[in-house]
Amino acid sequence: MKIDPNLSDDAVLSELGFRLRERRLSRNISQDRLAHEAGVSAPTINKLEHGKPVQLVTLVRVLRVLDLLGGLERAIPEPSPSPIEMLRHSEGKRRRASRSTAAEPSPQPQVWRWGDEG
Repeated sequence: MKIDPNLSDDAVLSELGFRLRERRLSRNISQDRLAHEAGVSAPTINKLEHGKPVQLVTLVRVLRVLDLLGGLERAIPEPSPSPIEMLRHSEGKRRRASRSTAAEPSPQPQVWRWGDEG
């Protein structure tokens, strides 16, 4: 089932639980082992897999053990800086090169006059 905004909370939790269970089974991990590695109880894993509400930290721990934590980065990306923050960040940056020092004389511009030949 595709998770979309029209699904109820219960339907979303049920689908997430189903997907986590399938991932656990595909990695040949028992509920007891997953619970131990995630630092939660086996009944908590059972609740999660059956779409019952659990603490957010439990979900994070289970995702970490199942190597799914990186999916949160894609699902909830880090916010990009606002234009004002970008401007503040760039205020300290140089915007142009500094002038030549007196030790380095700048080359004299060549002036062309009518009748001069190259």
